[in-house]
Amino acid sequence: MTETTTRTAVEVLHIGGPTLRLRYADSTWLTDPTFDEPGEYPGPVTLRKLTGPALGPDEVGPVDVVLLSHDEHADNLDHSGRAFLANVPTVLSTPGAAERIDGVRGLENWEAVTIGAARVTAAPALHGPPGCEPFTGIVTGFVLTAPDHPTVYVSGDNASVPVVARIAERVGRIDIAVLHVGAANVERFPEDVTLNARAALEVARLLDDAVIVPVHAEGWAHFSETLDDLARVFDEGGRGKQLRIPPVGRPMTV
Repeated sequence: MTETTTRTAVEVLHIGGPTLRLRYADSTWLTDPTFDEPGEYPGPVTLRKLTGPALGPDEVGPVDVVLLSHDEHADNLDHSGRAFLANVPTVLSTPGAAERIDGVRGLENWEAVTIGAARVTAAPALHGPPGCEPFTGIVTGFVLTAPDHPTVYVSGDNASVPVVARIAERVGRIDIAVLHVGAANVERFPEDVTLNARAALEVARLLDDAVIVPVHAEGWAHFSETLDDLARVFDEGGRGKQLRIPPVGRPMTV
């Protein structure tokens, strides 16, 4: 991340699953709140949570903005996460989420808003193979920019490398990429519905020397790859130094 060495560092704290707290541009951001203890979530596909959060909602501290990839799946927004939204001044997500949850602001792809010193742009995401939306729903990613700060891409539950290529082409340099990995697969499609390790490696190559911060690879039964699998693939692909796996429950500076 050569060009970002003179920019303000970003503190990240991985709480578990897709839930990451970021200190960025004088604001505190939280991705996809999931604070429930282990349990089952019945639905068209029953999801099983195996691991509770490293921090409870009362231990996270004040949050200025929630970046919500989507609201339909409990592994991105569980019961405690929904309750948490009521205490957050700004919640950004998909237009569909805005219709379903009071207080959520829905953003179309490439729509941008300014929050404090930061600009937040909604980025495309595809939660599975092309044509998956009727089954997996519409999801979104986000790009954060601010003067003298690195550009941060939060993928949301995106499984598509070509989608990331389009984002990079439009946005330009990305310094930090928070990727939802773990090769999630609920056996509705042959393909994974989040990035597997090989696809994440393709994204890393695509983004040149961006720091890759992987999340959403543990704690649920439908993940088919571990972070150890991811690290091995990155090492074998010559990109091990690009990968920064955040310790759960402890802040890390990127």
